[in-house]
Amino acid sequence: MSSTTLSPEGAIVEGVGGPDNIRSLTHCATRLRFELKDGSKVDQSELEKIPGVMGAVPQSGDRYQVIIGGAVQSVYTNIMALPVMKGGAVAAAPSDEEVKAQARSKTRGKVAWLDRFFEYLSDSFRPLLGVLLGASLIIAFAAVMDALGVQDFRAADKPAAWVFIDAMWRGVFYFLPIMVAFNASKKLDIDPWVGATVMGALMTPEFISLSDVTRFADTICTTNATLGTESCVANVFGIPMQLNGYGGQVFVPLIMVAVLALVYKGLKKIFPANLQMVFVPFFSMIIMIPVTAFLIGPLGIWLGSGLGSGLAWMNTNAPFVFAILIPLLYPFLVPLGLHWPLNALMLVNIQTLGYDFIQGPMGAWNFACFGATAGVLFLSIRDKDVAMRQTATGALAAGLFGGISEPSLYGIHLRFKRIYPRMLVGCFTGGLTIAILGAPFHGVKTQAFAFTSLLTIPVFSPMWVYSIAVAVAFFTSMILIIVSDYRTPEQRAEAKAALAAASAAPVPDTDDAPLSGSVAAPAHSGGTLTLVRTTVLAPVAGHVVGLDEVEDKVFASRTLGEGVGIVPADGHVVAPVSGKLVTVAKTGHAFGIRTDDGVEVLVHIGIDTVQLKGEGFDVAVAKGERVEAGDLLTDVDLGVIRQAGYDTMTVMTITNTKAMAEVAPIIGEDVVTGDPVITVSR
Repeated sequence: MSSTTLSPEGAIVEGVGGPDNIRSLTHCATRLRFELKDGSKVDQSELEKIPGVMGAVPQSGDRYQVIIGGAVQSVYTNIMALPVMKGGAVAAAPSDEEVKAQARSKTRGKVAWLDRFFEYLSDSFRPLLGVLLGASLIIAFAAVMDALGVQDFRAADKPAAWVFIDAMWRGVFYFLPIMVAFNASKKLDIDPWVGATVMGALMTPEFISLSDVTRFADTICTTNATLGTESCVANVFGIPMQLNGYGGQVFVPLIMVAVLALVYKGLKKIFPANLQMVFVPFFSMIIMIPVTAFLIGPLGIWLGSGLGSGLAWMNTNAPFVFAILIPLLYPFLVPLGLHWPLNALMLVNIQTLGYDFIQGPMGAWNFACFGATAGVLFLSIRDKDVAMRQTATGALAAGLFGGISEPSLYGIHLRFKRIYPRMLVGCFTGGLTIAILGAPFHGVKTQAFAFTSLLTIPVFSPMWVYSIAVAVAFFTSMILIIVSDYRTPEQRAEAKAALAAASAAPVPDTDDAPLSGSVAAPAHSGGTLTLVRTTVLAPVAGHVVGLDEVEDKVFASRTLGEGVGIVPADGHVVAPVSGKLVTVAKTGHAFGIRTDDGVEVLVHIGIDTVQLKGEGFDVAVAKGERVEAGDLLTDVDLGVIRQAGYDTMTVMTITNTKAMAEVAPIIGEDVVTGDPVITVSR
């Protein structure tokens, strides 16, 4: 990787081959999704060393995913704001050869078509996760009020205020087909508003009114004895049209947009460019609205109802198999992105049956996953593993309160082979609990699409069965991890050795006395306080951050004084002030300078780089020498630091901060060597 990376975001861009290698970049709830020109240029090992990156996963062709977790939106925004990205590398039109190469890449692998199918499903749903989660939390609130006896949120005669609350979450699910159609159209590179309009036409009051048998004498309605749903057939232009309520449907828009893409792109080939804006949407609507109403709509309803009925039969007739099978399947489906069809079926079940029976057993898997993460967190706290503790804390919070499993999976579970077997035991025991306790109730059900988190427990019925099951899954996984560890004996020994070495390493490394904290108090002259100000300059070019963002508890806690961290743009490190070099670490990673007016400055290059024992550091000074601001201290090969797995963050602190009147860092800026970054008053 280039040594000019200014931030973790810039390092990610370099890790995937640089901005010129990026065709497109999108993101989901936890992942950056790259489509690259040449996937072979990705340096996966370097990507996974970048702070904030939980994992990197290659996909078929030249697609690549970088796992970030809950901060993915801000990371995506920061990447798109990078100067190299603003240059238009992502949006640039590909050449003919690049288009051909992209087409060839899609045929790689025996199941490339299957990858594209699941990408189509996931990209159609993924942008909706936020509103789906928001709606599920509103439902959870209503369920809590119901449980407390405040209001029966299932009652038909609710007060206006509660009807209004219903509208908040029902709006998401009722208009879900339009939203899915919009996203699916974008995925297939056609006008998303055309897709949304076609689906919206089947949800208008006019279309719904066709099922009114009192108004239209030739409309016939029948009731499905199995599902208890009503189906009507209207006579339109002398042709029978099956009428269905399309609110909440997902299979219909998915099938419709796939057909619409063929029609839309075919029409673009027929009409010249100056006429396409009017006639392509016009003919697309004229063709696809009837096709959807007469054929695709009933087909999608039939498909969804058929799959839902089949799973409902299994849940009723083989509840033990179903309750155990679902939580054991999900740990393998989610990492591959193959869980979307089941998520779609959940929505279909709610629409057709009025409830869903998949999410209950799925909750056993989610909480087994979170329990394994809790076990890892316990061990990381016990072993004082700061990095793993931070990873596990964020992943556990995302899981327990958001119902999102990807940070746990990619940040921890898939990196340690011992976790999955123990987590699967938790999945099995949670599913078995639902199978046994839920048998009299035909399983655990919910009337809402709810992310399985602590906040949504009240939406499941029977709630006590679900609560016991997810608790069993959670604590089984957690206890197994704590008792048997998530690391192999070799990994555990390596972690302990690294922790011992880090604890033993002096910061800064010096054979001289540590920088003194004794400085004369501010001078007074004639009763007036006279402040001496010292400007401390940037020792290296890069981006300046506060110490809170430094991944080292000693610096972050200000034990070595107030200061700044600099994400270095290069390895040319100079003196930030003029003064005497009272410390020059033997390994070349740390320098202590005392100015003539008593300000003591520590320059520490990288985190834990004492472990490199001087490799990559070309020191230009010696202890006891006098340096002027701007004099070279050392040239550092940042690539060596990264290759060894260490953070290149350069930290600069005022070690005698307590003796100063004020130490004011200047953060949030991109600087070059010699720019002011700290102002000290004494």
